[in-house]
Amino acid sequence: MTEQEQGREHARWSGPRGLPEVWRRQIARAGLRDAGHGFDPLGASREGLARGVMAARFFYERYFRVLSQGHAHLPATGPAILASNHGGMLPFDAMMIALDVLRHSSPPRFVRPILDHFVPALPLVNTFFTRAGAIGGSRGNVRYALEGGEMLLIFPEGTRGIGKLFWERYRLQEWRVGHVELAIRYGAPIVPVAVIGAEEQWPQIARLPAPRALGFPYVPIPALPLPLPVRYHIYYGEPIAVQRRFQPSEADDLGVVEAAAAEVKEAVAGLVARGLAEREGIFD
Repeated sequence: MTEQEQGREHARWSGPRGLPEVWRRQIARAGLRDAGHGFDPLGASREGLARGVMAARFFYERYFRVLSQGHAHLPATGPAILASNHGGMLPFDAMMIALDVLRHSSPPRFVRPILDHFVPALPLVNTFFTRAGAIGGSRGNVRYALEGGEMLLIFPEGTRGIGKLFWERYRLQEWRVGHVELAIRYGAPIVPVAVIGAEEQWPQIARLPAPRALGFPYVPIPALPLPLPVRYHIYYGEPIAVQRRFQPSEADDLGVVEAAAAEVKEAVAGLVARGLAEREGIFD
């Protein structure tokens, strides 16, 4: 969407009542490839994104009181992949990163969080997440998004990250390599991201096997009935330009992909270590 087209869209779209102007302006100006039905071919809509912001804004502004730095590392245009550590029992970290990017990127960009495989099968919430911009991680979805110049959010730790027990916090789990393969194949830089706070927000003391019919990988046993109001700190690192160092055909070279994934993991680990050293306490 050109700046002129975004300006016309901004003038037309007023957003739901109660949405603050700063958020309305960012949502209106964010590029959305409307397929002519009010939402894009992957199911996102400006109204759905606004509803997502309204649902999560309390947590972003008041509960977790998100602070962030490194916004200059977010590519202003073109495809990009954000690769972050993961934790906290429920994916509040994905919501807070998505809101933070939308709030602070210029020009405004909205993030496509990649959903775990079982989420699209969940009733009601699957449509809510889809309208707010999240997508299932099928190859067709990610190809369409990256070829269209969109920004994806991927957690290479997967469910093993969000399922960390309290004493495992900030220890990066098995680091899957798919984000690097996608970045090389579709020409996207990888932005390492660290989230500090999420891995202490809701301590888990155990995990129980979940019935297969539920689709969940496990049933978490929390130590507390509600998440703690920890302070979130988000760090965006310097993009890793794998798209310049490798040809798309090298996305099929496991050695290349594993080496680049280890580089991304090291960058995320460095940001995590920096964030833990800089904060004064989990509520500060």
